[in-house]
Amino acid sequence: MKYFLIRLVTLPLAYLPYPAIHAVGRGLGTVCYTLFPTFRKRTLSNLSLSNLNLSEKELKKTAIRSFQNLLITCCEYPKLDKETDIHRIVTCDNPEIANEILKKGKGLIFFCGHQANWELLFLEGSSRMQGVAIGRPIKNTALYDWILSIRQKFGGTILTPQNAIKEGLRALKKGLFLGIVGDQGMPNSGYCCPFLGRLAWTSPMPALLSYRTGAPIITATTQRINGKYRIHYSAPIYPNQEAPQAEEIDRMMRQALAYLEEDIINHPDQWLWQHNRWKQQTPDRLKRAFRQECIYIVLPDDPELFSHLHTLRTIYPHEFITLMVPEQCKSAVHLEGAEILTYRTLPETLLRDYRFKLVFDFAGYKPLHRHFLRLSAFNVFTLADLKALAPGAKNTSDLFTTALMRTHAQ
Repeated sequence: MKYFLIRLVTLPLAYLPYPAIHAVGRGLGTVCYTLFPTFRKRTLSNLSLSNLNLSEKELKKTAIRSFQNLLITCCEYPKLDKETDIHRIVTCDNPEIANEILKKGKGLIFFCGHQANWELLFLEGSSRMQGVAIGRPIKNTALYDWILSIRQKFGGTILTPQNAIKEGLRALKKGLFLGIVGDQGMPNSGYCCPFLGRLAWTSPMPALLSYRTGAPIITATTQRINGKYRIHYSAPIYPNQEAPQAEEIDRMMRQALAYLEEDIINHPDQWLWQHNRWKQQTPDRLKRAFRQECIYIVLPDDPELFSHLHTLRTIYPHEFITLMVPEQCKSAVHLEGAEILTYRTLPETLLRDYRFKLVFDFAGYKPLHRHFLRLSAFNVFTLADLKALAPGAKNTSDLFTTALMRTHAQ
């Protein structure tokens, strides 16, 4: 039913020119920014967490444009379904870089992110070269089958993540290209490095496959310019198979991500900021309400509470934590890797800061709730809230552990 409803509602878009589709997408994007607070807060927080250093005005402007970019992409699917000549709207600046590699019978790994309309990278590439790409299915199978038919319309093949390594190796050995979208947060990947100024977990698959096969990595970036699209290929990143594998994987991933990062910084409004790029934990460890990567903790003058802060760092080993402590207590508070700020009066704790997705108000200052919920926080918890979740806690450390962590399937 959802599939048929989506197809029915979006059918007229297939017959509109691209400029009209983009106008519709911009309008819908502005509406969605207002109507969907969960995605709005995540977008504002993620932009604030990055190293873009935007003012509040620039922050909101970029967030709205990012929503517009996302909705333009969504609105283009019906049009792409009917498109027979992808080069009417997409141009590759330097296709010769990839052509030379493939002519030699070598495989090639394209590394990319969710920029502009990311679907066009594979459509344009598979219209000129033989290749495959990894795509994660969505739950609505009818809708995904339609999307899959669009992605594969010029001869490319989409691989499922379950078969990605085996089929990816096979394609590279045949001298085909393999496309991998690598800008999603993957805390279960076992590999992390800084991205846009923050520690980010990323799949090392592109570098791993490159090291095993000798196929170079090319970072492909996309921009929307005056209603059309331009693709650019980075210089190839070749593996040194004589170097230790772990060392080479780290070097190649950092280089591939650096190319992508540079392009995002130059065109931040065309990236998918709605995705939680810097998430630090998998869903099985923390309760959903407490599973956020940027946390603000307001502390009262309470030495006993200070002595249990190490438990929070155990619960949140990699998260970005900011402590707001009374000025006279600064020397008594220690938390590894945390940002520590001070206040003299409680109103000073009301920072105009969009980074924080989760707030712990241990000082019991009621205005904190409304203030941060109006910014980017999804939840604000007091000690009383945590005690209600863990009534049998023996001490403060036990309170934190019991209230925040999953002790059984939720």
